[in-house]
Amino acid sequence: MNVILIFLALALLIAGAWRGMSVLVLAPVLATLAAFASGAPVLAGYTQIFMQAAGAFVIAFFPLFLLGALFGKVMETSGAAARLAIAIASALGANNAILAVVLACALLTYGGVSLFVVAFAAWPLAHALFV
Repeated sequence: MNVILIFLALALLIAGAWRGMSVLVLAPVLATLAAFASGAPVLAGYTQIFMQAAGAFVIAFFPLFLLGALFGKVMETSGAAARLAIAIASALGANNAILAVVLACALLTYGGVSLFVVAFAAWPLAHALFV
């Protein structure tokens, strides 16, 4: 029964995210619902499991996300993303913007840039291509 509740909470999380609800609010609410329905102690689950895992995640990945966001902002502010978008769009044609974003992300990834950083750098590039 607990597995069914976990999958139900996951399905509700996916449906809520699909409808544009904030995952930062939805995830703890659905975790509380799953814990309460399974009979587990809710407060102990948050303080001893959820918060410790969330804190470990932030400690492990905050520098990577911070530097990735800075790299994306530098690419946007310096105009590098726009120049790269123009170069790729001129080579592929203006109608292939999706392919251009995919190829630009592939070039950044194969060039040694971390995938987490590419996620932040791809936004200004895609924005320049689709606007």
